[in-house]
Amino acid sequence: MKIEGSVALVTGGASGLGEAALRRLVSQGAKAVIIDRDAERGETVASELGTDVHFVQTDVTRAQDVQAAVDVAKSLGELRIAVNCAGIGTAGRTLNRQLVPHDLDVFRRVIEINLIGTFNVLRLSASAMAGYDANDDDERGVIINTASIAAYEGQIGQAAYAASKGGIVALSLPTARDLSSVGVRVNAIAPGTFDTPMLATVPDPIRQALAAGVPFPKRLGNPEYYGLLVEQIVRNPYLNGECIRLDGALRMAPK
Repeated sequence: MKIEGSVALVTGGASGLGEAALRRLVSQGAKAVIIDRDAERGETVASELGTDVHFVQTDVTRAQDVQAAVDVAKSLGELRIAVNCAGIGTAGRTLNRQLVPHDLDVFRRVIEINLIGTFNVLRLSASAMAGYDANDDDERGVIINTASIAAYEGQIGQAAYAASKGGIVALSLPTARDLSSVGVRVNAIAPGTFDTPMLATVPDPIRQALAAGVPFPKRLGNPEYYGLLVEQIVRNPYLNGECIRLDGALRMAPK
């Protein structure tokens, strides 16, 4: 898929991995729409990147919000790329030390944002992409979702987060098969421990320990590596229905 001149929709695009993906795509000539709940940061990033980048404050779990953002993307040109990075993290054991069960509303909220929100953006973006003419590779669009290595090695206290990301891994193949008839590819990336704003709040000794646990390169992931992989997935027409780990060979311990 050609990036230059295409329109990209990036959820969670105001910070972290989403911002890195956004900046990479824009640097390669894409127009873009940022979807995020942080209006101040979203407007700042959009203003910095220029007139071909727009911000739409959006709740990814709401169909009408996402459709409005898709409509903005379509007004800029052909929406050919969608990258799902919006998500939340939480910690809580299935039973805590006092044997109190995990809060069901917290579990439900993580699934709603991370998994249902991702599918909401996927389905509405695919609907827009299906209406375009195919390119020389018979493609009409590319959708990239963000899983996590927690989908494979969820740690103690990560039941909700790991379940939501495992769902994203499982989405890759059936949605790629569903959308094969309209020429839309679907892939996912499963990042390891990346140096994102979420980790910026972690004390430095813990950050150092996390970096030391990565086999090679022995450091936290730079969000730019994520953006680079997004570009490579978009450009490679034979990559479909896959979830790619991006973790420096890290395999998470129980805690």
